[in-house]
Amino acid sequence: MTPLPPEGWQWDETLYLGSARYYVRGRPPYAPGLGDALKRILALDGRGRLLDVGCGPGVVTLPLAHLFAEAVGLDPDPGMLVEGARRATDAGVENITWVRARAEELPAGLGRFRVATFAQSFHWMDRDRVAGIVFEMLEPGGTLVHISDLKRGGAWHRAGDDAPHPLPPIEGIRELIRDYLGPVQRAGQGFLRYGSPDGEAIVLRNAGFQDPERVQLPVGGMQERTADDVVAWVYSLSGSAPHLFGDRLEEFEIALRHLLDDASPSGLYSEQPPDTEVFIWRKPQ
Repeated sequence: MTPLPPEGWQWDETLYLGSARYYVRGRPPYAPGLGDALKRILALDGRGRLLDVGCGPGVVTLPLAHLFAEAVGLDPDPGMLVEGARRATDAGVENITWVRARAEELPAGLGRFRVATFAQSFHWMDRDRVAGIVFEMLEPGGTLVHISDLKRGGAWHRAGDDAPHPLPPIEGIRELIRDYLGPVQRAGQGFLRYGSPDGEAIVLRNAGFQDPERVQLPVGGMQERTADDVVAWVYSLSGSAPHLFGDRLEEFEIALRHLLDDASPSGLYSEQPPDTEVFIWRKPQ
């Protein structure tokens, strides 16, 4: 039985240290129709302001920014913000302001917003506190949009029998990480809080939001992944962020690539990305 992490887990600034440059390449993509769906459902017309809370390297901020007059990406990790700003420059997106702060430090003088998005970030926060603050920061009739992968059976790694390449050796990768970092999964300076806490609906209703609208968006067909993509996925996770390996990082990556080579001599892997699940919580007019 895997030992449980100690009680009293707390966020710290090293949670994703060194992960920013791997994040976009390593993580499964959100549905390409996400922006169009939100534009239609929320009647977005290029006006108002977007607040992306826990924005990381702008995975959601960038593709949604054009739907607003201004977007703010908020994250406590400076590396994520640097990567987000770099990607915005490369894409020619000029209406995003990047702010380094924890969600618990809101409103941080940022003003009012039409939409606030949380893309797989809400579970890291003091949810009751953040939900209440964001409710007050939204305009009347504004919305909180929660975006996540639709996981099946607790994981997104899957592929059909007709996949042209094998799945990445996920269990082998996890075992290798345990060999290097120990049986209790690390995160930042402490230990990973296992899974996402439930009760999110109660938290948001208590904050004053109306019952949500749920939208499921297909991502598309099978995704071809390279060994470099899988390595990026490993380093994009808080439980295997590069800094956790210390001076054994190079040794770990050599072992990881040997494992990947054994699983697929072609260096290619197939995965079916999960659908994108969206919950739209409205503030009353």
